[in-house]
Amino acid sequence: MDANQDILQGKWHELKGQVKQRWGKLTEGDVTRLSGKTEELAGILQQRYGYGKAQAELEINQWISDHAPTLNAT
Repeated sequence: MDANQDILQGKWHELKGQVKQRWGKLTEGDVTRLSGKTEELAGILQQRYGYGKAQAELEINQWISDHAPTLNAT
């Protein structure tokens, strides 16, 4: 998830709203506390949704893949 982590960290301020939209169980506090690290997001998804680590990582990777053109644009 290293490349994905770089993408999230680099664009986190732009992605917070989209992350909250995708995972509606995340609170504003959750999203604010996250710094764009995929490990942190995976941990919060595990807490809020009851996902295992693999499922949380799969969800994040799928979301990033779906948004790749937007995320890679400068």
